[in-house]
Amino acid sequence: MDQHEHHSRLFKVGGAQVSRFEDMRLITGNGKYSSDWNAPGQLHACFLRSDRAHARIVSINFDKVGQIKGVVGVYTGADAQAAGYLRPPSFLPPTGKGGMKARVPERPCLAIGKVRFVGDPVAMVIAETHLAALDACDLIDVVYEDLPAVVDPEEALKPGAPQLHDDVPGNCPVEAESGVEAPVMEAIAKAAHVTKITVDCTRVTASPMEPRAALIEYTADTDSYVVHTPSQGVNMTRKQFATYANLGEDKFRVEIQDVGGGFGQRSTVYPEYVSMMMAAKALQRPIKWVSTRTESFLTDTHGRANLITATLALDKNAQFTGLRIDWITDQGAYLSPTGPAGHIRNATSCMNGVYNIPALYGHFKVVLTNTGWVAAYRGAGRPDIAYAIERVVDAAALELNMDPADLRRRNYLALSDYPYKSATGSTIEIADLPGLSAKALALADWSGFEARKAASARKGKLRGIGMSAVIEPTGAGSYPRDEIDISVDGEGQVTVHTVAHSQGQGHETSFAMVVAEALGIATERVKIRQGDADRAPHMVGNHTGGSRSMVGAGTVCHIAANKLIDAGKSLAAEDLGVEPSQVSYGKGEFTSAHSKKKITLAQLAAKKTLAAKGEGTFISTFPNGCHIAEVEIDPESGITEIAS
Repeated sequence: MDQHEHHSRLFKVGGAQVSRFEDMRLITGNGKYSSDWNAPGQLHACFLRSDRAHARIVSINFDKVGQIKGVVGVYTGADAQAAGYLRPPSFLPPTGKGGMKARVPERPCLAIGKVRFVGDPVAMVIAETHLAALDACDLIDVVYEDLPAVVDPEEALKPGAPQLHDDVPGNCPVEAESGVEAPVMEAIAKAAHVTKITVDCTRVTASPMEPRAALIEYTADTDSYVVHTPSQGVNMTRKQFATYANLGEDKFRVEIQDVGGGFGQRSTVYPEYVSMMMAAKALQRPIKWVSTRTESFLTDTHGRANLITATLALDKNAQFTGLRIDWITDQGAYLSPTGPAGHIRNATSCMNGVYNIPALYGHFKVVLTNTGWVAAYRGAGRPDIAYAIERVVDAAALELNMDPADLRRRNYLALSDYPYKSATGSTIEIADLPGLSAKALALADWSGFEARKAASARKGKLRGIGMSAVIEPTGAGSYPRDEIDISVDGEGQVTVHTVAHSQGQGHETSFAMVVAEALGIATERVKIRQGDADRAPHMVGNHTGGSRSMVGAGTVCHIAANKLIDAGKSLAAEDLGVEPSQVSYGKGEFTSAHSKKKITLAQLAAKKTLAAKGEGTFISTFPNGCHIAEVEIDPESGITEIAS
């Protein structure tokens, strides 16, 4: 039995059912995650971390570490200083409001002089075994001088607040703005009604199934490194390593197979990995580290942590005339590469939500606190701005004693508004928000809610209903274009190379489906190679993030497959004895009305090199939706049930 027949068939291509190709490998324990990589002679790393939020490091004594058999090295901030591993890349805009220069603090791979959050790495022990390294960490004696800590971003901005970094006065690396302030303030001043609320998008951690891990190998002859670590795309990972270590990207070979969850958290190159580079080079042996779940909670990048004030102006007809967003984004003790930029850019892209709001203004303050650092997580700013907008719309409806659905209907973007150029610069493609909302309201029986609420009251229960209409940008990327390499061998096997990397999304199946349908062949004949370490350095392309991979890499899979057909027609013409323009293609075969011959993809590839490169540049697309939820609550027990 074919391995793909062992599990349920969930997808269809050209009417044929297709199973997820990766599932059999993953559910039978044959996947290969970062902790599964090993190298001959490898050593093991363990990190001693700060147990306090803010303190000066008075001294570090590791004399007792020698009691543990198998310890071969201890590294501290002094080693980070000597190596120059002091500053990860930051995608923060270089200038902010009024030309303010962004102030990006150092983030040494091991703490120098101070610790700034619980979990800050202070020392790294390298030993022959993981347990020896763990035991040795317990024998390191660190003397701290405690300093006042600040964990609330509003408090961190106040005069006299504890300062985290000498070169970031006021704990604010940058203030930024989008849109134009004056028209919004005028709309608020002239409004018939103004609603203002503040929402707290609370801090979260992604906690993916696969804990963070790394294996770093050093090759002295080429002064280069091989890296195995969870990643959302090799190009982004290689670039960050190179920037942090002040080396060329060609010095890093990134090898990845399976990744157990990403959510934006795998977009970051962490200081632990860079610390391991020091040991790998100094000791001339591979270094491996596998995080504990506790370490992951403390030191993986967190998400959200945004405090957003929304001020909505409405005219006498309850039309939205202006929206002001004041946004405080808590970035923790250090700036991650993706954290502040994503929150500002993505919130700006959809600041009007699904509504026609003529005046928009956003004011952003990036703040540092004595907490774990924050990065991209599940949309990085897009869910947050949607939450703020939908909450302020609900609040306005309540204050005006209006049906929230009716207030939304009055202000939705209409079909005639598209393409819609928002006041913060986004061009939004067509979306039938009124039609979408009407369908959702009908499915939820919105008009029948009051009767259901009364029935719940008779049972002594509470009943509530709410709706949210959302839109978000996806598809754009950090690199100028996406590329796909595609080739066919003499057996008819099609191989597709991409630098976008799955963390569970099923690229091996979904990309194969796109290629198979374009080529008219069985999906089983298509093999997807993600982040091939030999190919990736020569390919341009974006990592997987923000729901963009099917828009970008998936579309280019289709482009590349069609380019392969065009290349095949030129090659097949000689065998068929006709001009390329007279060659047709379908279902894996090249034919011509002017020839009795035909040749298959496999036959052609057995004679000649059959390959193509597809590429494409993509702007944002704007997927959207309308959600309605209804719940019933027992006030005695607090038990809440989602109404069916």
